[in-house]
Amino acid sequence: MKSDTGTFWEHLDVLRWVILRSLAVAVVFAVAAFCLKDWLFAVVLAPKSSDFVTFRLLGVDPFSINLMNTGLTEQFMTHMRVAMYAGVLCAAPYIIFELFRFISPGLYAGERRAGFWLVTSGYMMFMAGTLLNYLLIFPLTVRFLGTYQVSEEVTNMLTLQSYIDTLISMSLVLGIIFELPVISAILGRLGFISANLMSRYRRHAIVAILIVAAIITPTTDVFTLCIVSLPIWMLYELSIGVVKMANNKNNHTNT
Repeated sequence: MKSDTGTFWEHLDVLRWVILRSLAVAVVFAVAAFCLKDWLFAVVLAPKSSDFVTFRLLGVDPFSINLMNTGLTEQFMTHMRVAMYAGVLCAAPYIIFELFRFISPGLYAGERRAGFWLVTSGYMMFMAGTLLNYLLIFPLTVRFLGTYQVSEEVTNMLTLQSYIDTLISMSLVLGIIFELPVISAILGRLGFISANLMSRYRRHAIVAILIVAAIITPTTDVFTLCIVSLPIWMLYELSIGVVKMANNKNNHTNT
């Protein structure tokens, strides 16, 4: 860590403007998303119909799930919440850039390069997890839970709020899960884990992956469980390779 000139209050003032600029950009994107209501909810609500691209590729039988609204302000508040979430996602690259520019003067050149690739890869992996959830995991979950009936006498009446809550929460969970290679790289660079250790416990990891996949997608068919587990298992294998590179770099540095 390189020492940087400037008083505490000067740094605090710079941080304040970084936060204000980041919030301003996020608000601009959120307002734009709010104004593009038809396009925004065409994307958000697409997975609830058999016309969705994933279901067409899988050859799923036609189905449709109808959503209902139960509160006077629910649709408007949901519109605002989805627009804010979209605004933060779109503004995330700029926010990361602002934060990195704030801390980079206090880092050495090598630390700046490592930090840049760490932050960039973390963002890309989070977005990859979010995209996988939208295209695969969430549609399969919605189809199963939205059409599941304990009896033909019981009709499903799904609310818009429950649909949006499930979409956002699952996107966050998958985004965090996809940070596994990044977290593994950090732990491997610090010497807390090794590639040999992760390889030794591969069978345990596969069991844990199957359990996590079963929790994320509470379906009863093995096919869905396998296609959800596969990308998470690939992440684990990728993490082993990343940790091996980090361990080799540590050994090279020590020698």
